[in-house]
Amino acid sequence: MSITAEQLAAIMPAATELLSDEPEMESSLHALQLRLLVNILEWHWRDRGDFFIGANLTIYFSREQLKTHDFRGPDFFLVNGVERRHRNSWVVWEEGKFPDLIIELLSDSTAAIDREIKKEIYERRFRTPEYFWFSPQTCEIKGFRLNGDAYHEITPDKQGLLWSQVLNLHLGVHDQFLRFFNPGGELLATPEEAAEAAIKRAEEAEKLADLVTQAARHAEQAANKAEQAHQLAEQEAQRVIQALQLAEKESQRAERLAGKLRELGIDPNNI
Repeated sequence: MSITAEQLAAIMPAATELLSDEPEMESSLHALQLRLLVNILEWHWRDRGDFFIGANLTIYFSREQLKTHDFRGPDFFLVNGVERRHRNSWVVWEEGKFPDLIIELLSDSTAAIDREIKKEIYERRFRTPEYFWFSPQTCEIKGFRLNGDAYHEITPDKQGLLWSQVLNLHLGVHDQFLRFFNPGGELLATPEEAAEAAIKRAEEAEKLADLVTQAARHAEQAANKAEQAHQLAEQEAQRVIQALQLAEKESQRAERLAGKLRELGIDPNNI
């Protein structure tokens, strides 16, 4: 029979000073994978203040556990609807709830426990809605969702991703690491990847601005040349008009001279 967080709160003493009692991660690869999951989700939810992520942190949930320390905490767990702040451990009877999602990173020494004993504890005692495991060595990934009294395996989609209702995100393998994907199946960036993408966008925007500036400069130069050509054309037109006017005056003058010659009885055509 499982016990609720409210029942625990009634029988257990306050334990605000309980510290985590977890061993080091099995390998640097496991540590890197865990840090990756935490950093991505913290970054993705950076505007939220209503969740807690536990990374290799002890969950205190029973009187027996305080005496024997016979069960250690998950590699990664998420609790929704709580204050986002630092904690030395997760004390169920103080916080009032168990995790909403747990991820275990398999290793040779823990795989059997994660697949069997821990799965049963999360399913029957914690009643954690979703449980996933992932092997950093083999990239094996499985997910389970609580349905009634038992876990049911989550079916991967065509992309091989597992949907998490708790996260409203997919989980899947990318470059041999467990990663989060948005509802559309797009990879969620790490803070570093997001920074690199922002720098790249800024550089591309700067290049585009330079191209626009160059285009504007060329357009201005072309406009100046067009204006100069227009001014030259106007000047040439003025010279043509002046030449025509001068020619017309000369013609009128020649016509007057011819008239005078005719008055004197001289044919101008015979001169």
